[in-house]
Amino acid sequence: MTIATREQEILRIQNASFQSELNQELEKKLQEKVIRVVQTVLEAALIEEVKTHIKELGNQSPRRSGYFRRSLNTRFGRIEALAVPKLRRGNKERKWRILTRYQRCRDYLLDTASYLYVMGLSIRDLQEALYLLLGHVLSRSSVNQVTTRIQAQMQQEQGEKIEKTPPVLIIDGVWVSIQYDLEQFKVDRAGHQRRVRQAEERVILAAMAVWPDGTYHILHYEVAAAEDEEHWRAFFDHLIERGLDPEAVQLIVSDGTRGLLPVMAQKLPRAKQQRCIAHKVRGMKRHLRYLDLPTEDKQGNSLTESDAKKLRWCQIAQDALSIYDASSYEEAQEQLKVFVQKWQPLEPKAVHAFQWGLKNTFTFYAFDKVLHVHIRTTNHLERFFREFRTKADEIGAFPNETSCLTLFYLVLIRDHARHDRFL
Repeated sequence: MTIATREQEILRIQNASFQSELNQELEKKLQEKVIRVVQTVLEAALIEEVKTHIKELGNQSPRRSGYFRRSLNTRFGRIEALAVPKLRRGNKERKWRILTRYQRCRDYLLDTASYLYVMGLSIRDLQEALYLLLGHVLSRSSVNQVTTRIQAQMQQEQGEKIEKTPPVLIIDGVWVSIQYDLEQFKVDRAGHQRRVRQAEERVILAAMAVWPDGTYHILHYEVAAAEDEEHWRAFFDHLIERGLDPEAVQLIVSDGTRGLLPVMAQKLPRAKQQRCIAHKVRGMKRHLRYLDLPTEDKQGNSLTESDAKKLRWCQIAQDALSIYDASSYEEAQEQLKVFVQKWQPLEPKAVHAFQWGLKNTFTFYAFDKVLHVHIRTTNHLERFFREFRTKADEIGAFPNETSCLTLFYLVLIRDHARHDRFL
């Protein structure tokens, strides 16, 4: 990636998060989202400061007495009614450290810290960033108020009606660890009785829409217990409830997930399946027998057994993938014959596994060539999953399903901005 390309990508991310000039409606919506986060952080910080002030006063400390409202200008717009907590007495005498610090840094720092949280900064990292700006550490409960706003936004968008149905859906799932309450209870160190929690494996099922011009974006996602017929049926039921037209879906791109075909026949009667060619090719590796391995490479250098096995896998995988580079279905079938003739004697089990169910890997040839690179694999969705896993691995086991989906949503916002796609 060149410097210029990277600069354009960063500008798209910034525009998608702050002051987009694409259109006034999008700019307004994104600015409002960041302003809400900034307001939440400031209000939580002000409450923490008042609590600290009351403790410092000791026995003579006054009680809280509601809030007063004041306006505040931010980099992204004006907060018209910032809730500032007040005491029953002594309000005029005390000086606000938070508001003073914010006045000094509001042109950039606090707004940027809030933006970083929206882009996936962890709560611990946000506590550290805000400490540098506000002078003390906000409690996790205060920082968690920010997640409440993000969760509300996510849930609103998850429930929005699908106005137009894409002709192609890429579907797949990414596995995560989520904690759930058990029936048992335990006593913690403080003597409190708490319900026992246990981490369990769950999968986030996702559908990516692909449009005739080659553009694509994630359309729907939800947590499920497994990738099986029952849960795929529920997944498509939810999509249809949101407005997806089952008659308009022409193609489902997937790996070899179980139970999908009967669900497609029931829920998407006009849709055909495209098996991911990358998964199909990778499936050969476990069947390789490594007969008659070469002892030298093309340059005449001797090969160890390990290097010879790597070379064998590289060669057979490249030959298999090149089948799908053919310009037409008929040409692809001719290349398939050549592939079988070449590799059948050396790797009969691998070739047999490759040919099993091979028909559905050629479905993409029935669509416009512009779409071939997008719809013959699940790579677009898997690349996003890798971005999500990078963040999810830092967390380990999510405390609940909502927190898991919130992180998924935050990574989704950033990914769409990076690639110039918008929700």
